[in-house]
Amino acid sequence: MNEHAAHAHHHRITWATSAQVTLHCLLGCSIGEISGLIIGTVLGLGVWTTISLAVALAFVFGMGLAIQPVMGRGADFRTALKAVWLGEIVSITVMEIAMNATDLALGGVQSGSLLSMRFWIAMAAAIPAGFLAAWPVNHWLVGKSLKACH
Repeated sequence: MNEHAAHAHHHRITWATSAQVTLHCLLGCSIGEISGLIIGTVLGLGVWTTISLAVALAFVFGMGLAIQPVMGRGADFRTALKAVWLGEIVSITVMEIAMNATDLALGGVQSGSLLSMRFWIAMAAAIPAGFLAAWPVNHWLVGKSLKACH
């Protein structure tokens, strides 16, 4: 049993712990999501191209932030990726669906300009929506030792 699985089996997973895990995930997803939306909007890319870029970057940054602490404990990239991939894929997917659905519903990605208040209001609503959607999922993932407390 790996270190994280042992941790999960010996300690009760609290909602506060899973909130911290979710905030860590949200940081990576938000860096990628915001970067992708800004790049797509500035370049005048279409809505779906912009969303695709934002999602791709959210996965890159989200996975990167998950892998980094594992590698910091001496694991190589491949070993670190194997340790985190499943929990991160599930968590990031849920987070991205909620964030992009919120953004689309509020018209942020369709605003066409970084100067539009609608762009920033949608972003401000999408980030907490991503957190709230992923929090119970991360609580379950950590409890089942499918996602680690970094």
